[in-house]
Amino acid sequence: MSMLSHEEYRALANNLTLPTQSFVNGRYQPAQSGKTMPTINPATGAVLAQVAACGAEDVDEAVRAARRAFDEGVWRHKHPRERKEVMLRLCQLIADHQHELAVMESIDSGKPIRDCENIDIPDTILTLQWHAELVDKLYDQATPSGVGALSVVVREPIGVVGAVLPWNFPMLMLAWKMAPALASGNSMIVKPAEQTSLTALKIAELALEAGVPAGVFNVLPGLGPDAGEPIGRHMEIDMVSFTGSTDTGKRFLRYAADSNLKKIVLECGGKNPFVVLDDAVDLDSIAEHVVSGAFWNMGENCSASSRLIVHESLKDALVEKATARAKEWQTGDPLDPANRLGALVDSEHFGKVCSYLDQGKAEGAKIVLGGSTVDGKYVLPTIFDGIPSTSLINRDEIFGPVVSVIPVSSNEDAIRIANDTAYGLAASVFSGNVKNAIRAARAIRAGTVTVNSYGEGDITTPFGGYKQSGFGGRDKSMHAHDQYTELKTIWVDLN
Repeated sequence: MSMLSHEEYRALANNLTLPTQSFVNGRYQPAQSGKTMPTINPATGAVLAQVAACGAEDVDEAVRAARRAFDEGVWRHKHPRERKEVMLRLCQLIADHQHELAVMESIDSGKPIRDCENIDIPDTILTLQWHAELVDKLYDQATPSGVGALSVVVREPIGVVGAVLPWNFPMLMLAWKMAPALASGNSMIVKPAEQTSLTALKIAELALEAGVPAGVFNVLPGLGPDAGEPIGRHMEIDMVSFTGSTDTGKRFLRYAADSNLKKIVLECGGKNPFVVLDDAVDLDSIAEHVVSGAFWNMGENCSASSRLIVHESLKDALVEKATARAKEWQTGDPLDPANRLGALVDSEHFGKVCSYLDQGKAEGAKIVLGGSTVDGKYVLPTIFDGIPSTSLINRDEIFGPVVSVIPVSSNEDAIRIANDTAYGLAASVFSGNVKNAIRAARAIRAGTVTVNSYGEGDITTPFGGYKQSGFGGRDKSMHAHDQYTELKTIWVDLN
C-alpha cells in the first residue's frame, strides 16, 4: 500500500467524516435509548466523536433483522459464486478507501499509521478475498454407505452469528470473523470494542454498497455489559465468536450455558515464549525477531513474545543485539509514518501496563531498556532481566511493549518453562539443528509454533490456542468455516 506524508495524514484526520451510529438492517441509526459514548484519540486524549451506545433493545432489533434475512434466504440462498462476487466487490471498496480507513483506525486505536497501511488493510483485504474465493471450492462429501444407500454430508450455514471484537486489531479481527461467516451464508451481528468502533461501522456501509443485503451484516457499538452480554445470552443467536481476554471469554461460555447452548468460539490471551536453544545461530536475525515479536503493535497483541527464554551461553550477546535494534523503533505520534510504536489504546490500559512496570521494578528486575513512559500515553519498549520465571510479570499477560529475559541452563529447562503457563496461544523456537527445532516445536503446547521466525503463519494456517488461550475452534484457514456451519447427513435408502 502506498504511504502518504505525516502532513497529509494529519490533514486527512482533520477532515474525516466519522460514522457514529449503529448499522442495523442496512442503515445507520442511533441507539434506541439515545445514549452515546465517547470515542477518544489515544494519542491526544481528544474526543473524536460521540458514538451510539447500544443496549439489549438494539440487540433484539438487530437479531430480528438478521434472522429475517437468514430465513428469507436473501444471502444464504445465493449461489456461492454470487456471494464470492459481492465479497470481492467489498475488497475493492476497502482498497478504494484505504487511506481513510487507515487514518480512522490509527486515530481510534493509537496504532501506527505505517502498520494500518502496510499490514492491517492489506491483510483485511486478503482475508476477505481468500474466504470469498474458497466458498465455491468447498465440496460436500459422500460416505461409503454401500450399494443399499446413498449418504451425503453437507455443510449448512449455522444461522445468526454474533462477533465480539477486540480493540487491538479492529479491522483485521473483524475480517477474520466476517469473511468465513458471510462466505458460508450466515447473517451477522458485530459488536466492536467500545474503544474502536469506527472502522467496523464504515465497513458495514461499504458491505451494503458492495451488495450484502440489508439485515445480513449489522454493527452495534456499545459497552460490554450493555451490548456484548445480551449478544451472549440471546436465544436467537446461534453462535458467538469472541476475541479478547480470557476472563471475558469464560463469561461467554456461561452465557451460552444459561441461554440456548449456542456455539462459542474463543480466542483469548497468551503469555507466549520465545525460545532460543543452545544451538541457535545468526543472533542478528534472532534479535530482529525478538524485537518484532515483543514490540509490534505496542505489544498489544495476544501472540506477542513476552518471555525471552534463552540459553545462558547466548543470553548476553542476544540481549545486547536486541536492545540495539529496539532503540531503532521510534515511539510517538501514530500518524507519523516514521514511528514504529504509537499510543496505548486508552488511559485504563496505560495504567495497567504501568502497574506491571512498577511490579517488575519492585521484584528487583534489571531494566535493560525502557521502563518509562512519555506524555502519559506512550510506554517505551522495555526489556527486563534478572527476574525468575515464576514472577508475576512472567505469569500475567501484560499486553504492552514489555519483554522479560529468562536464562536457562539446558534446552529441557527451556521447554519446561515455556509450557509453565496457563496459556498456549503461540510460541517461537530458534535452533540451528532441524531435529532439535522440530522436537521443541512438538513439545511446546501452543496453537502456533514458528521455527526460526516470529509470526502467526498466514491466511492458510489456523490460529487459536491450547489451554486458556482458546476454545471451540480456530480463526483463519479452511478450518474457520467449521465453526460457522452445521454438518447435516442426508441418507437415501436405495433398497
